[in-house]
Amino acid sequence: MTHFADRIASLGTENAFSVGADIARVAARGVDVVKLNIGEPDFDSAAHINEAAIAEIRRGNSHYCDPQGTLGLRQAISDHLERSRGLHVSTDRIVVTTGGKPGIGFTIQAYANPGDEVIYPSPGFPIYESWITYAGAKPVPLHLREESGFTFTPDDLAALITPKTRVIFLCSPSNPTGGVLSREELTGIARVIREKAPSDVRVYSDEIYEHCIFDGAQHHRIAVEPGMEERTIISSGHSKGFAMTGWRLGFVVLPTAAEAAIFKQLTINTVSCVPPFIQEAGRVALTSDDSAPEIARMVAAFQERRDWIVPTLNAMPGVRCQNPKGAFYVFPNVAGLCEQLGIIEAYDALPAERRARTAPSAMLQMFLLYSYGVATMDRNSFGKIGAEGQHFLRLSIATSLNRLKEGVSRIQSASTDRAGFVRFMNEEKLYS
Repeated sequence: MTHFADRIASLGTENAFSVGADIARVAARGVDVVKLNIGEPDFDSAAHINEAAIAEIRRGNSHYCDPQGTLGLRQAISDHLERSRGLHVSTDRIVVTTGGKPGIGFTIQAYANPGDEVIYPSPGFPIYESWITYAGAKPVPLHLREESGFTFTPDDLAALITPKTRVIFLCSPSNPTGGVLSREELTGIARVIREKAPSDVRVYSDEIYEHCIFDGAQHHRIAVEPGMEERTIISSGHSKGFAMTGWRLGFVVLPTAAEAAIFKQLTINTVSCVPPFIQEAGRVALTSDDSAPEIARMVAAFQERRDWIVPTLNAMPGVRCQNPKGAFYVFPNVAGLCEQLGIIEAYDALPAERRARTAPSAMLQMFLLYSYGVATMDRNSFGKIGAEGQHFLRLSIATSLNRLKEGVSRIQSASTDRAGFVRFMNEEKLYS
């Protein structure tokens, strides 16, 4: 399609949404699809949050507002940062965004020229890699290893930093692995950045899952490390911890007010502003005493599901699964399952152009969906560069325990259905 600009060919996606067309196709056949693909809490936003927005709409607070964010919400964010991180952040360094994603794109646009290097975790949130390639920067994946709990060492990071590094993405708790960086790990990472990275490098600390920590652990932040607040962009929001995914409300904290002004300008150029009634609901979410019990209830449910699914998956032949420390996903290694179903063999037999467009875990993902009605996410959905030979699935545990048990039961049935996989390859023709 030659009428498109060349850069469109470099634009990636978030497959948790794009797989929706496949889910709809399967559902149209009358199949009850168990959706373990999307990272969305199965809780509704709390009543006190909803009522705050409704009241604002009724009183007419539905007009344009400050593109940087209402002062009330920015002050609530500043107070939250002081309570949770011990950081004293002025409101002129805070920009309210339409969810967590804009901060990623704004950061790449603001700091990275074509050819500049951007380090990001892989597996990680796919929009990191998408924006880096779209902007013409050089993606430098920081591979998270299963054997180290999907974290990384300061030395791992140091090996990737060069004079051309402009941005370093961190995400803790992590999507898709549930890995959590400890205080000691962050101290070492901060030391490497101070010692090796150019002074103008920005660290994008994605903390959208900051409320979703298991086993009574605490969330730790790189911005509190010596010399890091002036280098760090803190990104968070309301989608995960407050079950406000559809509200599209996030925020970024910039090192300086001048940098925040650039992000404000980018907001003006894209969405103008976040609706003020949504921002008032977000302010209430951060300040109301009713919020903490709601968060605790959700996290307890996610932990209960984690505690059920991890041993269940580990008891399944061909599967091994780490115990996530946060977020609401599990990320099992399914290499053995791919082998026993004949998926590796089938992948190797594909024409080269087809192999380049898929992977064994993607073939398993589609087999589970089309033949067993379970929607999952494959490894390449979380950063494709350098992921060859890695066979993982992400399962969201942000669904009820009953639905989770139904989905895993179907996966168990599929795990021994080698003949079913052959039929799937012959009938669906997704890879022919």
